[in-house]
Amino acid sequence: MLREMKTFNLGWLLFAAVLLISALPFSQASRSKQHKVKTGVFRSPQFVLGPGSVANKLFSNIDFPRGHIALKSFDAEVVDESGNPIPLYDTYLHHWLVLKFYVRKGLENQDISKLNNSDYISGRNSGICQDGALDQFFGLGSETRRTKTRIPDPYGIEIGNPTKIPSGFVETWGLNVHAIDTRGVEDRTGCTECRCNLYNVTKEEDGTPLSPNYDGGLSCCYDGTKCRLKDGFIGIERNLYLQYTVKWIDMNSLIVPVNIYIFDVSDTWKKSRNSTGINSEHNCQVEYQVESCRATGSANDKCIDAKSVSLEMPFGGYLVYGVAHQHAGGTGSALYGKDGRSLCSSIPIYGTGEEAGNENGYIVGMSTCYPKPGTKKISKGETLILESNYSSIKQHTGVMGLFYILVAETLA
Repeated sequence: MLREMKTFNLGWLLFAAVLLISALPFSQASRSKQHKVKTGVFRSPQFVLGPGSVANKLFSNIDFPRGHIALKSFDAEVVDESGNPIPLYDTYLHHWLVLKFYVRKGLENQDISKLNNSDYISGRNSGICQDGALDQFFGLGSETRRTKTRIPDPYGIEIGNPTKIPSGFVETWGLNVHAIDTRGVEDRTGCTECRCNLYNVTKEEDGTPLSPNYDGGLSCCYDGTKCRLKDGFIGIERNLYLQYTVKWIDMNSLIVPVNIYIFDVSDTWKKSRNSTGINSEHNCQVEYQVESCRATGSANDKCIDAKSVSLEMPFGGYLVYGVAHQHAGGTGSALYGKDGRSLCSSIPIYGTGEEAGNENGYIVGMSTCYPKPGTKKISKGETLILESNYSSIKQHTGVMGLFYILVAETLA
């Protein structure tokens, strides 16, 4: 009798479980299927570097996931032809940027830099810098191997929405890779900071003379330049690639889209009034210079260069993810609300070894923020404060103080 009761109870429990599953709403029962994460591993076109040389390439119409999807992460690193990771002390990855363009149908396979302005439209992020500055969807530098780019569920960066693609155009993707080969150079740190005297550069890429006060930065390490080598050093050229891993899911009603905002601590913005009200005019410089505290006589300040800027948010929402971008010498960056509340702080991770991803003295990662949903709200028009701190024991040229955040207009 006891055995029969146990059999009856087990059968009833199984029957009840089937009824419960069948009674679930379709969206819940099929959530795992609809949110199946897809992964693609791609490579950029080849770029060639010899000792001391610089590659700053914009590759058009790169391999990228297609369709109406939600991006979940984008990770990258420099590899050789065999797929071996290249350490930063051999090839310094200054930055990589992923950019969206709408290109006129039939021209999508052409080099975008050679197209007429009327044949393509920038599909930039939500701001807030001026057009042509910090337009990317994703972008990192030397910290790329150990910085999390995962976008938490149920959020995603929506792309490929046919209702948002201009008529007669197709959505394409570009990739900017800026890499510096430092094998055999006279001053490895100086080369990665693009000091003009080491590159023997006095003019910008377009031929414009450099300012006498410009000691180093992007204007001195453009594509094809070369950093000074040690006497007698000889090395071979190498074929290299940016290998990138993209994760995504098919877009559906359960996914909450996020907007991308990139802030720049060197932004010299101001309010302006026009016929439709007050607007903000931004002038993001992208990079700046940190002077030595010894030269400025400010050693009593513990040799920290603290730079900050107040920025007005054009839209509101909830912070989903945040991360800063700094160069060697950086000690951390933070974003605050108008009432001084902390929205996100991001601290650099410095390498301590020799293997790729842990190179001694290099920033190999940045800490990231994943706030509890709904806890970090930003109001439309709110003034945020961005801070970027660098060690100023010695001068640093061409440094950056960027902050990348993802904001959802509504909660899940």
